[in-house]
Amino acid sequence: MEQFRPMRIGILGATGPAGAGLAARLASVGHEVLFGSRAVDKAKTAVDQLQAQWGERVNGLIPCDNAWACDAPVVILAVNADSVIPTVREQAERLAGKIVVSMANNLTRNGNEFNAVLPPHGSVAAEIQALLWRSRVVTAFHLVPAAEFADLNHSMESDVVVLGDDDEAREALMEITASIPNLRALDGGSLRNAVGMETFAAVLLTINVRHKMKASLRLTTI
Repeated sequence: MEQFRPMRIGILGATGPAGAGLAARLASVGHEVLFGSRAVDKAKTAVDQLQAQWGERVNGLIPCDNAWACDAPVVILAVNADSVIPTVREQAERLAGKIVVSMANNLTRNGNEFNAVLPPHGSVAAEIQALLWRSRVVTAFHLVPAAEFADLNHSMESDVVVLGDDDEAREALMEITASIPNLRALDGGSLRNAVGMETFAAVLLTINVRHKMKASLRLTTI
């Protein structure tokens, strides 16, 4: 793995499956992670459980509330898709000037099929950027299963498409992504393309359900 800069990263909604797994994985490679939750006690309990499971590998986890988790240059929104917009509105002032990472897929399940539900601005990421006009919104991790992050003994192998209108913000998130061994960060362009990633998440989940798989994205010949 190439050398990278350890960073301070905040995660809102870190007690959920996706947030907890991503927080543990980022801490395991040397990042300092502000492990946010609506209730500090809930965050402390979750961090205690992760430390009991993984020991010193996750020493970089710092339990806190969501407001404190915004005190980082990069803040990841790991809350459920239906809670993303209310959370963004609540923390908008604290997120001003920050790199804000959307990983939300707003999906509905119909039997053994998933469908994307797109908001007025075309994607969840674009909706967030419209609200956080003083922040730099980028997206990633749409197609990586939460369980993949959570098992630190499992070597992840996936491509992660990073999108964003701000070049420096996009590059920073690509660096964070690439700090996780065997995750390959790919520049997918501006937030206009977020609708494609959020929609494809529904396709990938449908494939996994119908074929009883746990497939992720891997592009060849690159």
